[in-house]
Amino acid sequence: MIADVDDIAAEVARRAKDAGRFLIAIAGPPGAGKSTMADQLADALKARGESAEVLPMDGFHIDNGLLIERGLLARKGVPESFDVRGFLDILRAVRAADQEVLVPVFDRSREIAIASARAVSPRHRFIVVEGNYLLLNQGKWTDLEGLFDYSIMLAPPIEVLEERLWARWRGYKLSEAAAHAKVYENDLPNGRLILGNRRPADLTLEQG
Repeated sequence: MIADVDDIAAEVARRAKDAGRFLIAIAGPPGAGKSTMADQLADALKARGESAEVLPMDGFHIDNGLLIERGLLARKGVPESFDVRGFLDILRAVRAADQEVLVPVFDRSREIAIASARAVSPRHRFIVVEGNYLLLNQGKWTDLEGLFDYSIMLAPPIEVLEERLWARWRGYKLSEAAAHAKVYENDLPNGRLILGNRRPADLTLEQG
């Protein structure tokens, strides 16, 4: 069993062999720790002398104005609130590794995606992609199958996710009512969807 990020980096490097571009998926529910692990894995790969960049799926949130038109703003974060086609296009361009690809990054403090906020260079050998629905086996998300060379599913217990999500939204100074709605009407239902409808991962981590 792979126990820590350094072990994962070693396994990824072993699998990559002499590949010029290697895509790693880190999937899981809201609050699972995907962003933290993605940054740590990229750092661990760099410590091994590799080049790595993180590509967050959150940058592909549909804009709030369009979500309002579609009646989805209160449910922002559900699968249909993302630009899956745009995400697929970017991933395919990144996989080709033949030019610089500019990708959007989500600013959670403002709840908007910033276009062209991060550059993925052809010299970046490892691309760590992190997001909720990377392994979802429903809808357009199934088109992601086959794009990743290695996949990790973070699947902590629901009670751990619940605690982390409360801390997240309180940290953004939401009222108790607003935080309650985020946790129980959006994030945890999305988390259960992800955990119950996922393609197999190369590595699944279930600890809190």
